[in-house]
Amino acid sequence: MDQLALLFVLLLGAVVSVPIGDRWGLPAPILMTLLGIVLAVLDFVPNVSVPPDLILPLLLPPLLYAAVRRTSWRQFTANKRPIFLLAVALVFVTAVCVAAVAHQIVPGLPIAAAVALGALVAPPDPVAATSVAGQLGLPRRLVSILEGEGLFNDVTAIVLYHVAIAAAVSGAFSPWDAGLDLVLSAVVAVAVGLVLGWGANKLMDLLGDPTLQIGLTLLVPYASYVLAEEFHGSGVLAVLTTALFLSEYATDPDDVMTRLAGHTFWDIVDTLVTGVAFGLIGLELHMAIRTASGRWGELLGWAGAIAGVVIVVRLLWLLPASWLAQRLHARRDLDEDIPTSVRETVVMWWAGMRGVASVALALAIPLETEDGGAFPNRDEIVFIAFGVIMVTLVLQGLTLPWLVKRLGVQADTDHEKAFEKELAVRAAKAARRRLREIEKEEDLPEELSEQMFRRALDIGLRISPDLAEDERREGHDHRVKRLKRLRRIQAEMLSAARHEIVAARSEPGADPEIVDRVLRHLDVRSLK
Repeated sequence: MDQLALLFVLLLGAVVSVPIGDRWGLPAPILMTLLGIVLAVLDFVPNVSVPPDLILPLLLPPLLYAAVRRTSWRQFTANKRPIFLLAVALVFVTAVCVAAVAHQIVPGLPIAAAVALGALVAPPDPVAATSVAGQLGLPRRLVSILEGEGLFNDVTAIVLYHVAIAAAVSGAFSPWDAGLDLVLSAVVAVAVGLVLGWGANKLMDLLGDPTLQIGLTLLVPYASYVLAEEFHGSGVLAVLTTALFLSEYATDPDDVMTRLAGHTFWDIVDTLVTGVAFGLIGLELHMAIRTASGRWGELLGWAGAIAGVVIVVRLLWLLPASWLAQRLHARRDLDEDIPTSVRETVVMWWAGMRGVASVALALAIPLETEDGGAFPNRDEIVFIAFGVIMVTLVLQGLTLPWLVKRLGVQADTDHEKAFEKELAVRAAKAARRRLREIEKEEDLPEELSEQMFRRALDIGLRISPDLAEDERREGHDHRVKRLKRLRRIQAEMLSAARHEIVAARSEPGADPEIVDRVLRHLDVRSLK
């Protein structure tokens, strides 16, 4: 088997793992990791030869962009406090605790190298968290927090990792320079992300064709990542900034074809790239196996200790943080998504799985220092990192569905249906308002006006059939031959409905996923 055949196996596995995971009640990324582990121990399967410094640039941009499409800037700003506590503060705390323990238990491990180890195992993987959480039907508030944490914690961890690696390679460290690097990295990334987002938005208007526009959305995340890294900024933050900008300003409510085709396209990209990424994690296990030759007991002990630190620190951080957030909500009525019970906090704790970023950072550790000597304890760091990844990804990923079921944590479907029904009512009312405006502008026959009024109600009914309980539904299933005039009027009514729903996406407390679901109903209706 050659490298190309191996890639095909991973792509096929990515597709097949989704229905298998649904049938077995297991997350598809975890199944792909297990597939990678099986392939890694087979003699006829070649070792992966992807350069470590290309893993993040190749895999992260499309995964991040796909994840951001499921959320909104309003949701991030509403949850800025919990995201900061998890994506910034918890990453630093975890890195420091791991570094302290690793420095004590691994003989000869310098502080800088220990901090590098702490930085690369500190961030939970955004793809693992969101994929698993989405399949398990967790409450949207938990999914929102996990998405926000996973998307932004790589920014903190990667910057901290580079600072620690530079200190280990050069033997010098300056807290002032490290802090300045962090700030400059963020500023450059945001600037690059905004400029590229603005430019991509303008270019989409010029292209016009949905195929070309969707093709551009695939190139933009890579361009954002590479340009930011070229200017010594955070590639991850640049991609997030670009994606958030486009999600807010590149949304044309009447561009139905591009939205529907783009949604399908990015679902495919997300499925395939996620499968390859997690299969790669399992395949890279050969690095850890080669390192552990003759030292299994010692290295497994160190890996288990560090994995325990990572897991325990997350729990000890989340319990008081959740309690404090609940107290603040009770006093100030804040518009944030937080765990509302200890059970939800426990689920959030156990969902902290490591993944693609940790693998790439571990493999990217340089072989030598500036003076020509070997990087201190590189083999031990790589093995410990893979141990932590396997424990958190495989063990926690396989047991998370059982834990969620055991604790009875599930989405508030009544609330989601109520919000969906509310949006359906708004869409129907917007269509009716536009119909009344048309009636004032044009002399519509009474029969046609009555027919269009029923179609306005039909718009809401197709989104939420529950509206039939509240309003009279007349013959919405009948199909009649539409005249050109009827097509034009109905198109304007649907346009008004879409504009109303798109506006709702930016409102405080609006769940972007539910809004997008309602918008897709309108889009499908527009194509009929």
